[in-house]
Amino acid sequence: MIGYIEGKVQAVRPTFAIVSTGGVGYKITLTKEALAGLKPERAVSFWTHLVVREDVLDLYGFRTEEEMRIFELLLTVSGIGPKSAMAVLDVASVETLRSAISQANASYLTEVSGIGKKTAEKIVLELKDKIGASSAESTHALHGDQEAQEAMRALGYSQNEAREALRKVPRSFVNSNDRLREALKIVGRK
Repeated sequence: MIGYIEGKVQAVRPTFAIVSTGGVGYKITLTKEALAGLKPERAVSFWTHLVVREDVLDLYGFRTEEEMRIFELLLTVSGIGPKSAMAVLDVASVETLRSAISQANASYLTEVSGIGKKTAEKIVLELKDKIGASSAESTHALHGDQEAQEAMRALGYSQNEAREALRKVPRSFVNSNDRLREALKIVGRK
């Protein structure tokens, strides 16, 4: 019904933003990464997915069409609702998620809040053939993220702090040492 929206940011909250277009303010639930870059009065555009339930209409927004496609695929897995799908998207980039799922790496997904081992295995089982093959570069980046994440945990950073920092590291850094170095620079700036 509502597949794409362009407008001006009216307000930014911890899990959503209000985007005004045509005199109407739309409440759009976004990933943490998408919310971090928003400022009031700035022009924005999002691909959207409308979730309709008996008592509510929820609009979920995505920076890319591919991110929205992964969200919609996650919704096809029984036991995964919109909030769980957004939590999965908050974990890593689309490329890293695609790589984890196509390589049947359910353990990577179990670190998501609310996703247990059985649900992660179900995601891998049901989406492995649908998600598309991962490139060698994204596969290498997934391994680099896992190694860098373990190193950050050993240095005393929480799982969330490590993931947040690694998510911000540009994809041009694929080696685990390079990804770790860049992630540590990012957490050092806070």
